[in-house]
Amino acid sequence: MVRRLQLIRYLIFDFISAAVSWTLFFSFRKTVIEQSVDISAVYSTFDQRFYLSLILIPHFWLLLYYLSGYYNDIFRKSRFTELGQTLLISFIGSIVIFFALLLNDVISSYTQYYYLFSGLFFIHFILTYIPRLIITSISIRKIRKGIICFNSLLIGSNTRARETYLEVENQSKATGDKIVGYINVNGDHETELSKYIPCLGHISVVAKVIAEHKIEEVIIAVESSEHEKINNIINHLAMYNINIKIIPDMYDILTGSVRMFSIYGTPLIQVSKNVMPEWQKSVKQALDLLIAFCALLLFLPVGILLAIIIKITSCGPVIYSHYRVGQHGKPFRIYKFRSMYCDAEKNGPELATRHDARITLIGRFMRRTKLDELPNFINVLRGDMSIVGPRPERQYYIDQIICKAPQYQLLYRVKPGITSLGQVKFGYAENVDQMISRLRYDLLYIEHMSLFLDFKIMAYTITTILRGKGI
Repeated sequence: MVRRLQLIRYLIFDFISAAVSWTLFFSFRKTVIEQSVDISAVYSTFDQRFYLSLILIPHFWLLLYYLSGYYNDIFRKSRFTELGQTLLISFIGSIVIFFALLLNDVISSYTQYYYLFSGLFFIHFILTYIPRLIITSISIRKIRKGIICFNSLLIGSNTRARETYLEVENQSKATGDKIVGYINVNGDHETELSKYIPCLGHISVVAKVIAEHKIEEVIIAVESSEHEKINNIINHLAMYNINIKIIPDMYDILTGSVRMFSIYGTPLIQVSKNVMPEWQKSVKQALDLLIAFCALLLFLPVGILLAIIIKITSCGPVIYSHYRVGQHGKPFRIYKFRSMYCDAEKNGPELATRHDARITLIGRFMRRTKLDELPNFINVLRGDMSIVGPRPERQYYIDQIICKAPQYQLLYRVKPGITSLGQVKFGYAENVDQMISRLRYDLLYIEHMSLFLDFKIMAYTITTILRGKGI
C-alpha cells in the first residue's frame, strides 16, 4: 500500500508538472516567434489544438518515464539519482517533441529554434525536478527515521555473516534495511549470529521465509570455504523478485574480477534481478502486447478455420489448457489448440515425440507450423508470457529437471515465451535429458537478453515455421 501511494504521488505530480510546463512553454513559444513574425492566423489555428496537446503531452511524458524504468524502484532513490534521471529523460523527451511538433514552426531566424528547444527543456526539467526532489527528500527522511524500512534476510551463520550483520546495523538508518533474521546453511544449532538475530531455518525453507517476512533483499555472507554453496543458494533464490547481494572474497576485490558497489560500509556484489536494461524491458513489454494483439486479429480467420477442423475431425474441446510454471515460479494456465486425442495422457504426463500416435492428423500439421500455439498470444495479453523467452514447462517435469540441473531455477527470472533460443537452436525435447540439453540455450539467452536478440530469435522462428521444422 505504501509503495502504491508513493507511485500515485509521482504519477500525479509528473502529470501536473508536464501540463503546467507545456502551458508555460506554449506562452514562451508564442512570445519568441511573434517578436519578429506576424502569424496570428497560424496561432489562431494552433490555439484550437492547445487543449488537445495539453492532454496528450503529459501522457507522452508519463509513457517516457515508464519506458525508462523510472517508476520501478520508487523508494531506492537518491537526490543525485533523481537529478540525473530527470535531466536525461527531460532532454530525450524535449528532442522528440522538438522534432515532432516544433520543427515546422514559421521562424525568421534559426536562432529561434535554439530558444524554443532550450525553453522547452529547461521549463519542463525545472518544474518536474522540484516536486520530485521534495517527494524523494520526504521519503529519505522517513527511511532515516525508520518509518519506511526494507526487510532483509542474511544467508550465512559464522564470522563473515556476523561482521556483515553488524555493519548493516550501523548503517541501517541511512539505508532503511532491516535484517529480520538469518538462514543457516550448515545445520548447526548454535552459531555466532544466534545472539543477535533469530535463525529462521535452513536454505530449504527459504521460500516460506521470504513469503512470511516479505523479504525484499537477501545478503549472502558465507565463509570462503563454503563458496561451492553460493550457486545452490542463488538457484534457490532465482524465482523470487528480490535483490541479491554477495559478500566477495578479498582476492576478488584485489584482482578486480567482480564489479562491486559500496553499501552498508562493506563491498557487495550485486546479482541483478533485471536481466536487461529497464528501457529495453519496458519496450519488450509494450512490443509483447502490440504483437500479440495484432497476431490475434491477423490470424483470427485461421484460428476459426482450425477450430472447425479440430471439432469435426476428433472428439473433445478445441482449446487445450493446463498449468505451467511461469516467472518467479508462479503457475498459470496456458492455452493451445488441441493437437492430440482426448485420452492422450490417461496414464499420466508424457512428452510428445516426432511420430507420436496420440497426435491427430490436423494436430501434426499445426505442430509443424506452430499454429497450435496461436492461443498462446492470449497468455501474452494476460501478462503470463512474452513473445520470446524460455518455453514454460509443467511442474511434473520441472521437479525431474531440477534434480539433475538445479540451475533450471534461473529461468524463473524471466517470463516464459512463445518461442525461445532453445527451440530454434535445439528444437522440441522428447525427454527430460533433452530438456536439460536444451537448457543451456535458454540460460545463454538470459545471460545475453536484449531486444536485438529477441528480434533474431523471432526471425529464426519464422524461418523454422516456413520450413516446417516443428514436431
